[in-house]
Amino acid sequence: MSKKQQKSAKDLLDLIDGRGLTHVKVGVTDADGVLRGKYMSREKFASALEKGFGFCDVIFGWDSNDQLYDNARFTGWHTAFPDAAVRLLPGTARDLPLEGDMVFVLAEFAGEAEALCPRGTLRRVLDRAASMGFEVKSAVEFEFFLFEETPHSVREKGYKNLRSMTPGFFGYSVLRSGVHAEFYAELLKLGNDMGFPIEGLHTETGPGVLEAAIEVSDALEAADRGALFKTMTKILAERRGLMATFMAKWSPDWPGQSGHLHVSLLKDGESAFYAKGERGSMSDVMRWFIGGQQALMPEVLAMVSPTVNAYTRLIPGFWAPTDATWGVENRTCALRVIEGGPKSQRVEFRVAAADINPYVALAAAIGSGLWGVENRIEPDAPVQGNAYEQKHKAKRALPRTLGEAAAKFASSKPAKELFGEAFVEHWAATRDWEQREFNKAITDWELARYFEII
Repeated sequence: MSKKQQKSAKDLLDLIDGRGLTHVKVGVTDADGVLRGKYMSREKFASALEKGFGFCDVIFGWDSNDQLYDNARFTGWHTAFPDAAVRLLPGTARDLPLEGDMVFVLAEFAGEAEALCPRGTLRRVLDRAASMGFEVKSAVEFEFFLFEETPHSVREKGYKNLRSMTPGFFGYSVLRSGVHAEFYAELLKLGNDMGFPIEGLHTETGPGVLEAAIEVSDALEAADRGALFKTMTKILAERRGLMATFMAKWSPDWPGQSGHLHVSLLKDGESAFYAKGERGSMSDVMRWFIGGQQALMPEVLAMVSPTVNAYTRLIPGFWAPTDATWGVENRTCALRVIEGGPKSQRVEFRVAAADINPYVALAAAIGSGLWGVENRIEPDAPVQGNAYEQKHKAKRALPRTLGEAAAKFASSKPAKELFGEAFVEHWAATRDWEQREFNKAITDWELARYFEII
């Protein structure tokens, strides 16, 4: 079954029956982009296709470590964790070749929970684009480190002295990819078989780090692909005796891991971003789009840098931006205009790391740009040269911690307009919780710094 062949509910059931499957695997993403799901019997699945099904709403009440929030209004002990309505999405059905003939289907939350649903939030932003006459195309790319470890061994080692798949700096290495060609080939094939085709795959700078660029598609499909890519890469790696991490920065010795987002707008089938002869080949629409992204980046950063760890990546000189800057073909900026001609003119949202929830991050990148178009927001002059060495307007400074970013997000009027007050309140609360959980920790740095000498 090819992902390109969109399945109706009837077609999907016929396929399942033709394969003699007794169960189907279904999944939905939580706030942190973690796929949560289960196997569902054929009979239950058929009923859910028609009527939907219930999924415990604790998914909105706990973090990535299954610890309950103490500040969530939507659900908690005070509501007794009832089921939330969920709709299956037969058009997302994919083969799951790692499990034989198994079929995998994505779902999203409905009813009251839809206001908090990551996929639903992106869909609402895309509905806004459609109402403005735009079609949104997107692509995501991820960097990730691979280790010759297991889930048990990393815990037994306390996440120290881990053995990377390959040693040393070696970006774009033909040697490394040749030595590990079998894993590369398996990952490329898995992408094709599961409908997240990988356009490019190569080593990056660092021990055992790879970068994968997923092919462009409609924005909602791009987010689906991103969510599936991260989970399925981890699964494939672990089945081959490896571990993949998408942490924003796992070691102070190596660059962080990006999750760059590429976005373009079409109108009547033609690029709304491209203007021949203009600076950077940018149309008014593209300039205003970037103006909105730049203006709102400090306010929506919590959607794009959603973990405490993400802020350790946003430091000068490590290929990650520190201010809401933009430039034409400038990789030191948060926003990079790529002159690609009528078919590929786009903006690269470079502030995002690999730890993003693709739905939430794309909602932020696209929503802020649309706000700029609606309000005809003019960006600053483009940065020439090294953005790290230049002084920028104070209002372009990005929050330096997740807690600071969450507070800015909670008070952002444009964010409430774009994403809904319910989403903003809940997301800000979850990020505030994440920061407070970190604040309880005693780090290795503190022990080494203070244990004896202070």
